[in-house]
Amino acid sequence: MSDTSYHIPALLNETINLLDIKQDGTYLDATFGGGGHSRAILDALDESGRLFSFDRDMDAYANRIDDSRFTFVHSNFRFIENFMRYYHAGKIDGVLADLGVSFHHFDSGERGFSFRTDAPLDMRMNRNAVRTAADILADSDESELRRIFNSYADLKCPGKVAKSIIKARSLSPIETTFQLTSAVRGSIDVRQEKKELAQVFQALRIETNDEMGDLRRFLMAVPEVLRKGGRLAILTYHSIEDRMVKNFMKTGNVDGVEDKDFFGRVSSPWKLITRKPVEPSPSEVESNPRSRSAKLRVAEFIGDVDE
Repeated sequence: MSDTSYHIPALLNETINLLDIKQDGTYLDATFGGGGHSRAILDALDESGRLFSFDRDMDAYANRIDDSRFTFVHSNFRFIENFMRYYHAGKIDGVLADLGVSFHHFDSGERGFSFRTDAPLDMRMNRNAVRTAADILADSDESELRRIFNSYADLKCPGKVAKSIIKARSLSPIETTFQLTSAVRGSIDVRQEKKELAQVFQALRIETNDEMGDLRRFLMAVPEVLRKGGRLAILTYHSIEDRMVKNFMKTGNVDGVEDKDFFGRVSSPWKLITRKPVEPSPSEVESNPRSRSAKLRVAEFIGDVDE
């Protein structure tokens, strides 16, 4: 399987350039996927450079790179600190995370990520995880379902979606993608059906995989593995994760709580390399429409200002 059939990385050149790769450096790709970013990083390294790439989905293992400088880590990226210690990697020169879902997951109908194909409602990135999306729909009460669709989707009426699921499952279990689509169709705007169905599936996928919990843990671990002067580059694809990344790079925490000194100046361990997110050019969107919502943010780790 080629990396492009698995996933076409968005903003590839911009990401590699802004990482400011040192030829003999050690780098970490937190979301290996099809390996597009990892291959580009390896191309920029000399023989003494190292790259560690993480992915919790063993499907990505088929894309591993046969290179002595490369180490594939089958794990969730929230555990980067543990594994960097395990591999005696020392401090890392740069960390990259592309938070987009790989084309592979949407295009593999049997995984249940897309409303376009009838399949079991699985949605697990790690197939060894216990709870599927169907389990969440079966076990969550109305208030919990409302929280999921309110927090992780820009739906106009998350409460109506939650009610429709409760009503539908009282008649029959919701176990497939088409059963979920049928259950919520009456509670979404028919004029924006595809967009709102995508938002319903997005919210359920995020909850199934605890994506926001993983991102929070990952971000808080980055300063523990990144050297001073090292760079963090993150590609986001929806407002929830982008807000967390923006807050983290601005203040050092995902909630955006500002630590101010006596003079009211914000103290942050990060220096912004991108004041505004880098977005795909019209030509990139034309050649890769799935890149259209990508936003790239990059920051340099400067450590505590008092150090």
